[in-house]
Amino acid sequence: MELWKKARELTAALSLEEKIGMIHGAELFRTKGVERLGIPPLVMSDGPMGVRQEFAPDQWKGIGETDDYVTYFPCNSALASTWNRKLAGEMGSAMGEEFRGRGKDVALGPGINLKRSPLCGRNFEYFSEDPYLTKELAVPLIQGIQSWDVAACVKHFAVNNQETERLWVEVDIDEEALKRLYLPAFYDALKKGGAYSVMGAYNQLYGEHCCQSQYLLGDILRKEWSYDGVVISDWGGVHDTKKAAESQLDIEMSVTYDFDQYFMANPLKQAVEEGAISESVIDEKVERILVLMMRLHMLDGKRKAGAYNTEAHRKSALAIARESIVLLKNKRSVLPLREEGIKRVLVIGENGVCLHAAGGGSAEIKALYEISPLMGIKKLLGGNVQVDYLSGYCREQEKKEGEINWQETSLENGGGTRLAESGTWRRELSRRRKALRRQAVKTAALKDYDQVIFVGGLNHDYDCEGLDRADMRLPYEQDELLTELLSARPDMIVVMMGGSPVEMGRWIHLADSLVWCWYGGMEGGTALAEVLYGRVNPSGKLPESFYKTIKDCSAHCVGDFGRKDTAHYREGIYVGYRYLDAFHIEPEFSFGHGLSYTSFSYQNGKIVTEGEETFLSCLITNTGDRPGAEVVQVYLRPEKSSEDGGNVPFQELKGFEKVFLEPGETQMVYIKLEGEGLGGRIAVGASSKDIRMLL
Repeated sequence: MELWKKARELTAALSLEEKIGMIHGAELFRTKGVERLGIPPLVMSDGPMGVRQEFAPDQWKGIGETDDYVTYFPCNSALASTWNRKLAGEMGSAMGEEFRGRGKDVALGPGINLKRSPLCGRNFEYFSEDPYLTKELAVPLIQGIQSWDVAACVKHFAVNNQETERLWVEVDIDEEALKRLYLPAFYDALKKGGAYSVMGAYNQLYGEHCCQSQYLLGDILRKEWSYDGVVISDWGGVHDTKKAAESQLDIEMSVTYDFDQYFMANPLKQAVEEGAISESVIDEKVERILVLMMRLHMLDGKRKAGAYNTEAHRKSALAIARESIVLLKNKRSVLPLREEGIKRVLVIGENGVCLHAAGGGSAEIKALYEISPLMGIKKLLGGNVQVDYLSGYCREQEKKEGEINWQETSLENGGGTRLAESGTWRRELSRRRKALRRQAVKTAALKDYDQVIFVGGLNHDYDCEGLDRADMRLPYEQDELLTELLSARPDMIVVMMGGSPVEMGRWIHLADSLVWCWYGGMEGGTALAEVLYGRVNPSGKLPESFYKTIKDCSAHCVGDFGRKDTAHYREGIYVGYRYLDAFHIEPEFSFGHGLSYTSFSYQNGKIVTEGEETFLSCLITNTGDRPGAEVVQVYLRPEKSSEDGGNVPFQELKGFEKVFLEPGETQMVYIKLEGEGLGGRIAVGASSKDIRMLL
């Protein structure tokens, strides 16, 4: 209460003009301070994978010289694949120290919107299709960030699940689905994680833009949740002065340079002076901003300094990348690859050499360095092995560096669009790809190569803010390439990279192996090489369902996605594995799936109740010959589910624990089960489909 008292006293000493300056952007990433009272500006920065480069105050032009390179961390989808709360906390702490070291007050992240459709261009920034898994990793991430006197800004509140027409699309969703699926992760991030700020979404909900919504910001956030942190608009998410001022929005930001003409700038000042809007609504906003500053020790001189590009941060990025890699298929145990006795290795695919840090929209990073898969393999094998590379395919066109940053025009055309179908081709380009394909297949078939590794998938041409994919197909004619390569070289190792699943039906039956990588940060290539050659045992598990086709996704076969007017969430609570399980649809790879180079047994499962808390206990044994980690997953199967008429999923994730075991080691695992009304059966297993015990 002392903070609030001091905030009220400071607010009372401010002029209307000074208060107005504190509640809107005075530069692209900062508000105005009040020098005479020792109140600094609030300085913000993207993003979800590290601190973004420095921009000029009033134009989208980078101004950093060699001083704003930073640690490039794995994306949130990669972090989610670790299923490791401790790593999430460590990543948050490393990121928080970097934001503070770069002089930032607010880290604009994490993004915790659910993955409703695999076509959403920003999925790589998000965690999961499941709210429980999302919040279990987002909470320690937030706490880690804020341990460095930096505010996490959880985004995008709420139901921001498509990029197409993102500024205007109306989300039509029933309140039950909203509160059961799409809001719980936000609640926990703000209340349990203690996030000091939250960012509104671009889209509309129930007839209101989210950044000025009375329902979301007033009824839910302030009244139901009693949240007292700062609400920041997405850049350009405000559309009306009166609605914004009288909502619970605290700070308006945008991408344009006419800062004094923002809705909560001079237009608001004029409305107050004319008596159309009460100055008291501004006072409330300023008080919350001042309390935030005091929580960050911005006013008392006791603030942590932070640091960036430290060795510890690079080690953290590598540790997360290692545990994020998911071994999806390993028929005949073709992985791990041997190092001894090999002379020549062939790497095929553009993602073998592609660097991803500088793409994706506001998630872009000016990385100190980035290890590609090819470099990771070469530096692991050393100079006694010849590692050759062929692209095998090519993009539609190379990205060209321009004077104008993409963000300058990001509010045009509704704020986002949908890409052309990935099967679109041009004759000349197709001829070029055919030639590259022929060369790759011919070379791969040579007996000279002991090992052939394909590294393909998506990139930030497809996983990108402001763009949704048109379909789940692999771009650049990779399906044709993979089919021909696997026919010529059946033992080829297949590695896929991306922020969302892709269709695999044309070639998956030919492949003995499949390794999935997300955007793995600056050490992603190192981690991949270590997994491929067995120096690291893969332990990642999918945080989302990998559908066989887009029509297996409920957002597309029941609801709709990518519309420019209204997105109808007709699927309700049946999203991801909830839909697949309830209606008996087989995915390509299930939620929670991920293989290891060792094996695990489950025994002696019991449900234990202590007071009002319920636990699952069981014995896990490493029955193989390698050290490894298993993620024990616990699902509740309610007594009445959708199968017998109830609006309840067949099963829902209620707990998990990651266990590291030496060969032959047994450990008793205790998992607290979360949720009200735990009546029904408890399913325990290695994935949503691989259930080992029913209790």
